[in-house]
Amino acid sequence: MEPGAHFLPPSPPSSLRGTRWKTLSKRLATMSMQGFTNPQLWARVLAFWASAVDIMSKPIPAKETPQAVYKSEAEAAREESAQWRKKERLISHARLATFILALGLGWLIFGSHQIRTFWIVPPVIFFIALLVIHDRSIRKRTRAEMITDFYERGLDRLNHTWQGKGNSGAAHLDPTHPYANDLDLFGHGSLFELLCTTRTRAGETVLAGWLQTPCPAIESQQRQEAVRELTDRVHLRKDLWLLGPGTQTSATDANLAEWALGPIALKNKALRWVGLALTGLTLATAAGWIWTSVGLIPVVAAALLQSAFALALRPQVSSILSASQAPGHELTVLSRLLSLIENEPVHSERLTFLRSRLEVNGAPPSTRIAELRRLLDLLDARSNQFFSPIGAILLWGTQVAISLEAWRAQSGPVLEEWIAAAAEIEALCALAGYAYENPAAVYPEWAQEGPCFHGTELEHPLIPPDQCVANSVSLESSRQVLMMSGSNMSGKSTLLRTVGCSAILAMAGAPVRAGHLRLSSLQVAASIRISDSLQQGISHFLAEVQRLGQVIQLTDGDWPVLFLLDEVLHGTNSHDRRIGAGALVRGLLQREAIGIITTHDLALAELATEEPGRVENVHFADHMVDGKMIFDYRLQPGVVTHSNALELMRTVGLDV
Repeated sequence: MEPGAHFLPPSPPSSLRGTRWKTLSKRLATMSMQGFTNPQLWARVLAFWASAVDIMSKPIPAKETPQAVYKSEAEAAREESAQWRKKERLISHARLATFILALGLGWLIFGSHQIRTFWIVPPVIFFIALLVIHDRSIRKRTRAEMITDFYERGLDRLNHTWQGKGNSGAAHLDPTHPYANDLDLFGHGSLFELLCTTRTRAGETVLAGWLQTPCPAIESQQRQEAVRELTDRVHLRKDLWLLGPGTQTSATDANLAEWALGPIALKNKALRWVGLALTGLTLATAAGWIWTSVGLIPVVAAALLQSAFALALRPQVSSILSASQAPGHELTVLSRLLSLIENEPVHSERLTFLRSRLEVNGAPPSTRIAELRRLLDLLDARSNQFFSPIGAILLWGTQVAISLEAWRAQSGPVLEEWIAAAAEIEALCALAGYAYENPAAVYPEWAQEGPCFHGTELEHPLIPPDQCVANSVSLESSRQVLMMSGSNMSGKSTLLRTVGCSAILAMAGAPVRAGHLRLSSLQVAASIRISDSLQQGISHFLAEVQRLGQVIQLTDGDWPVLFLLDEVLHGTNSHDRRIGAGALVRGLLQREAIGIITTHDLALAELATEEPGRVENVHFADHMVDGKMIFDYRLQPGVVTHSNALELMRTVGLDV
């Protein structure tokens, strides 16, 4: 290129034509005038720019929806299950044919003596091989069926047909809990049933505890971060599901931890070697008596020494072996669970901390649990009638008991910590599954100051989105109480439960179905589903008063109270209700609680006048169209202007 000449860039690719190309050309010309006249340099710059723009201009492939993922995976697993079932039938037919062939050969060998005995060997070996292959096919088919079940349950949740098909968590329902029964936390079609995909009793207990207990905002944020990380790991949740029934077993993780932390009965390490030496002595003298000229007296002496050793340890050994039976059922599931967690990469603060609790010197927890499982399998061998005599000679039970005590001495103190860490990760995976299946749900923001609850477009987690009407609720120190009036069936109780469930999910670490949610840590308290008790002699009104007393007591706790009171004091007359409700509201205001109170008594709406700003009236409305009541389920400011009670009575034929 001649001095003073300028390099002219080639024609731009289609992805660069327009403003970007003009900008680049100007920069190239400027740099060229400054002396940068190397054509190869410009070619490389241009190529890099073009490739970058082409990449940026390509559309990002859409992420597959949970519905599509679950459906395709379920179909694939269903097809695999059918293939293994077909193979099982073929193997069964082959086994039958091989058995018939072996019978025929057996008759020819032992009945008519027409062929040699050798001919029976191949079909016997082939039959045994078919048994092994058939067992493998059954395990593969069972695995495919469990995978199918996992994805079909996911589809049920997405299609809102999951009610009654999962773990209801009814065992966790405490009638005295301040909101569990009111907000449908447990039972048929409950929030717990929607969320719970755990496979161990410990994981189930952790999840239930999160739903029933408030926690600091920092802890909820850490759970959220962990749930975010685990959301797209469908494979991990599938592998957890493949662990097996888990929570259906009779033993519990608490039993296992209690057993591991019990006092060590056989602490002397020399006992193992004494037992081995005595067993070796007995076997050696017996061999000498059989194959050499050693007399019977050494054999008897060795046997007596061995028996004395076993009898001396018998009380401790019997206690150890009987106590070791109960926890054995949980170990297979726990070992596999720990193995999955150990091999899963983690980055969030909470998951990293939980993984660190599993890091111990020596073998990983899954290996140590597997060793315990093998020891218990060795213990079960004593029940075999053919092995029992041999086991007695080998001091089998004593040696297994000594090994079990050695295992407890080394790993027992940390077993409870392993179970707790694994259970929390399992509970986080359950919440991550909910997050994955509700991609439109949002993670709440946490306010350091409180109390506050600001939610826009809130939806109830148990109502299908296409049937749910979203509403917004804002509560804080300057706006503590919403006095909600409205007609029957207009949506008042549903909104109370929506607010309560949203706060509970947020504190547990899960996303919520809302446009936006900002809240502080809160103690939820509800009086929505109150019932009397004939056995305890408690009337409906007394039960409600007791619950309201519990709400007041909770305001003295560590967390600001979010109260949700439905038809407060409706079991008494209007005069007493107005006085009692007024005193209740003023007490809650003084204790810096926030919440919602629903009522049909419009006189209670006057509390907004007595406490302007701090108490605000809102309502749900309805209207008649062609003789039918129509509800829009939209929260509106002010007091409701009419009631539909008389209309409802007329619809059932009452002359009013």
